[in-house]
Amino acid sequence: MVLARIASLMGLLVGLSGAGPTVAQVPAAPVDQVPFSDETPRNPQIGERLVFDVKFSAVKVGSGFMEAVGYEPVRGINALHVRFVVKGGTFFYRVNDVLESWIDTARFVSLKHRQDLSEGSKDRERNFEFFPERKTFSQDAKPEEAGLENPLDDGSFLYFVRRVPLEVGRTYEFNRYFRPDRNPVRIIVLRKERIKVPAGEFNAIVIQPIIKSKGLFSEGGKAQVWLSDDSSRVMLQMKSSLPIGSLNLYLREYRPSTGAALIRGN
Repeated sequence: MVLARIASLMGLLVGLSGAGPTVAQVPAAPVDQVPFSDETPRNPQIGERLVFDVKFSAVKVGSGFMEAVGYEPVRGINALHVRFVVKGGTFFYRVNDVLESWIDTARFVSLKHRQDLSEGSKDRERNFEFFPERKTFSQDAKPEEAGLENPLDDGSFLYFVRRVPLEVGRTYEFNRYFRPDRNPVRIIVLRKERIKVPAGEFNAIVIQPIIKSKGLFSEGGKAQVWLSDDSSRVMLQMKSSLPIGSLNLYLREYRPSTGAALIRGN
């Protein structure tokens, strides 16, 4: 169903692909090795909240939000808790999905990830624990599997992408997704342009992420993501083509941090 795909979209805006310009590929380098400047994206501030309209073609079918909740202890480490929520549907099919990630921002690696999915008549919950020091991860308290020393899950990867200094015409590759067989994740930086969404008008960087997965984010998909062309790298909109229409997200409200002014569209 359309809204079921939207849920994974909110959690993983790094699995898109499609026909695009030929660009020179560059080796993947950890972001913490890239010198920071005043323009380089930073970690989100506590209280940052983005609210989206979700549309299938021209019809609004739901809403979603992503937020930086706060810092919480995970195995003795102060981790940034981020949350993604998607709600909506029709009278015969409803979606209420929550995806949460806990990020060690000092190393920018995932420590924990939770998926609580309610789609139609199906409910399921998945819990992941990541152990970077052992290069392993565990799902639902099962035996540990081979992983990475710098893992990122579906949600934390989106925040990681926001930290990358994006240069038009370049392709960035990262071996950071916690399931090794899904790597590398590629980020193609297509262009810059000015766009209008319900929250207002913004200068934007257009990217096309690619991951080895199925669905909207597969290498056979067609989707692009617009990020604000400033240090916040706020997601402004996403457009994806499907055989039966288009699946789009548009930013309606944005609060950069607790106590900051709210940017709200009509």
